This record gives sequence, C-alpha cells and structure tokens, in this order.
Amino acid sequence: MKQKPVHPAMTLFLQGEVILMDKPLKWTSFDAVKKVRILTGVSKVGHAGTLDPLATGLLIICTGSFTKKINTYMGMEKEYTGSITLGATTPTYDLESNPENFTGINNISKEDIYNATKDFTGDILQTPPIHSAIKKEGKPVYLLARKGKEVELEPRKITISTFEIMNLDLPKVEFKVVCSTGTYIRSLASDFGRALGVGGYLSSLRRTRIGNFLVKDALSPGQFEEKIVEMKNEERHKM
Repeated sequence: MKQKPVHPAMTLFLQGEVILMDKPLKWTSFDAVKKVRILTGVSKVGHAGTLDPLATGLLIICTGSFTKKINTYMGMEKEYTGSITLGATTPTYDLESNPENFTGINNISKEDIYNATKDFTGDILQTPPIHSAIKKEGKPVYLLARKGKEVELEPRKITISTFEIMNLDLPKVEFKVVCSTGTYIRSLASDFGRALGVGGYLSSLRRTRIGNFLVKDALSPGQFEEKIVEMKNEERHKM
C-alpha cells in the first residue's frame, strides 16, 4: 500500500507511534486498525494481538516504523477479567454461538469451583478452539469448522500464572487471569466447565493489561478521534 501525503500534524504517526486503544464490544481488531488509518492517513498500521469481537479492552496499535515492535508486544504477558457461565456449552466456547447442552449446577459447591482453578494454573497444555484463526492446510480452521469438517488441533503449552475467582453469582463465575501469549480464554472457560462436569462458556471478556501497558491508559476510538482533531487544530493555529 503506497503511502499518500499526510497532514503535517500526523507526521509522528507516519514515523512511528504506539497507540493504546480500548476496543469496544463488537468491534474487530481490524476495525480499530482501520479507524487509525482513516484518522491519521497513515497506511502502515497494525495491531499486536487480536481481541475477539465480543471481547473489549486493551489493543496495542503500532504505526510507521513501530510496526517492527509488534512481535515483541505480542509476546508479552496478558491480563484479563471476565465471566464464565456454567451449566451449558457453545460450539465457539463463547456467545458467538448459542448455548446448548444445558445441565443443572446444583451438585457443584463454591469450594469445587475455587479448587478447580488449581488444575489450570502453571504450565499446562491447552487445545485452541476450532473456531479460531489458527491455520491448518493453509486455511483458518474456523472456515473448516463452519463447513462441518473434522478439525483436530494439537495441544499447546501455555502458562497461566493467575486464575482467580473474583465473584460468584451462579451460574456466572467472574474471574481474573494472568497468562502467557497464545492462551485462549475461550478454551479455558470450556475446559473449566468440563472439569466441573457441568460445561461452561465464556460470557464476557476484557483485556486489562499487556506487559506494562494498562487499559486505564488507553483511549476509546471516540477519544482518539478527538485527539486527532485537536492535533490538527493546533497545527492549523501554528500557520
């Protein structure tokens, strides 16, 4: 993509900037990247780690020469908060698909739920969801899964350093997770429900930290747009 001339106030984005964006619900990560491209006029823009449309929170977006740092940021530790709903499953492990296989949860105690987190901390093997962008035979596996084709993915080693239950409002379990890159919280929710014998799916998710970058320091797309307008106005007043 050939870079067109940019507004003088946008030169720093052309050279290279890190933008912390608080991704809204139902936006894709590419929606956020596209928003930055349109507002800054810079074509070289990328994000450091996808967030699913039903997840919100911290998305690191790099422009210009800083796109070279994307792999470094992607490898950093992540922190999430969210909720798992017990007593049902979904094909996608989240609310992208409809809950099914409903079961009662009266037989599990609060102690069972707290104790179950112990099996999901430390270095563990996790199988990614088949409804994911992982490629097999050169195609994202979610495309194969949607066609009803058999998809088998190998378990991967991940590290979950913290899996803490923050609140219980059954069937909803609110949690905080600190984990390595490559961890699928959707898979964690599904595996957690399976371990309890009642099934479970991810009902909400928010990424709160990547390395030392915090979501509290991030801008919403609207706030970022306001910042760009302000920068352009300041440049105009200098002329």
